[in-house]
Amino acid sequence: MTNQKPENATEGGPVIHGTLEMLEDQVYLRFELNLDHAVESVWRAVSVPDELRRWFPGAVDWTPESGETFEAGGALLEVTEVDVPHHLAWTYAGQLQSFELVDVGDGCRLTFVHVFDDLPLAAQTAAGWESYLMRLDPHLRGEHLTEANAHGQWAEIHELYAERFGVDPEPGRKFAEALRSAES
Repeated sequence: MTNQKPENATEGGPVIHGTLEMLEDQVYLRFELNLDHAVESVWRAVSVPDELRRWFPGAVDWTPESGETFEAGGALLEVTEVDVPHHLAWTYAGQLQSFELVDVGDGCRLTFVHVFDDLPLAAQTAAGWESYLMRLDPHLRGEHLTEANAHGQWAEIHELYAERFGVDPEPGRKFAEALRSAES
């Protein structure tokens, strides 16, 4: 297993939280955020559909309960593990995604993991998750960071991840260009 951890940007640039690990042919993206909120508050934000919708892409109306399945965005989502209020895991289109919450002082540490098999898309995927995860703390504070504002630094974040992970940035650049063209 290799671990390539991006360093946090400095001087007003974006802070990136993701690491890349490879195990056999699987890409493990891991994001760790220390939050000044109790585990129970963060658990609600990651498990209650109405809260999840405010900051996370593709929220579904789940309980969540192990074994639940849903169609979301044309793919199957299946809840695989639930340990209230510390662990929630699911597969989406065959890819493992999970939240783990650990008490740390007066707050908690959230770890989000996404496992997939397409290394060339690692920077693009990491930049997307970073953009969504940066909406969580404002949500927990009762504020709202729009998806558009969160994605405002996507290109810069993408380039940082591509450089740190040692992957070609072109797939992500093409993806972003296609989105811009579709919006025009």
